[in-house]
Amino acid sequence: MKPKSKVLIIAGSDSSGGAGIQADIKTVTALGSYAMTAITAVTVQNTTGVSSVISINPKEIGKQILFTCKDIKPEGIKIGMLHSSKVILSVARSLRKVKTSKIILDPVMVAKGGARLINESAIKTLKDKLIKKAYLITPNIPEAEILTKTKIKNLEDMIHAANILLKLGAKNVLVKGGHRKSKYAEDVLLNRKEIKIFKNKKIKTKNTHGTGCTLSSAITTFLSCGKPLKKSCELGIKYVNHAIGSNLNYGKGHGPINHLNSILIDKKFK
Repeated sequence: MKPKSKVLIIAGSDSSGGAGIQADIKTVTALGSYAMTAITAVTVQNTTGVSSVISINPKEIGKQILFTCKDIKPEGIKIGMLHSSKVILSVARSLRKVKTSKIILDPVMVAKGGARLINESAIKTLKDKLIKKAYLITPNIPEAEILTKTKIKNLEDMIHAANILLKLGAKNVLVKGGHRKSKYAEDVLLNRKEIKIFKNKKIKTKNTHGTGCTLSSAITTFLSCGKPLKKSCELGIKYVNHAIGSNLNYGKGHGPINHLNSILIDKKFK
């Protein structure tokens, strides 16, 4: 099978393989595209939490982006964990030289176990320098609260937060509703012209490590293959829900989801 498109992922590494760049590569590959990477940080973590974060030199991150794209041009770019102002500025500078309009920003700020992954000055830089560059941003509820300085308790609050993010310069916003305590997960896609709510029955499981990284990578992959934004979000959400539904149950904490759910293994490899 020949890959359908090429996707560059700018994100941190997760040693447990469930989130971060590992989840991104698995997602892009499982959905039939070719994944390239620029690693922003190396985290020491497992399903129970993050033990430490080792930063990559911001200049080296920029060089990874430019050197890779000079050789293989991506049709889509997914941005995940950017933990400092210097890293964000380096990424923003590099992206000015890469001619790809389909940039998806997943503003990773809080790990599944609750560990804060980004400081206040970096949040300000992200808002000032990167949100405007993105075609779509995909915050979950805690991230949308941090970015908009509002409290989100219901669907109306999610829509209000998305509108604030549009005023900050975002072109399209997908606020993910998985953190709300409800029977259904509602995700809100908003731009200046329309609003679309994706409603799905919530799957009861603690094994949801890496769902945010996976969703943004899935959407980037579908977009990079030429699908429209609404369809890309719908297919990405469907892929993640199927991956959660597998309920792998690896590890003692928040276990990973099954990125292979979209693949049929040929009999001779079984």
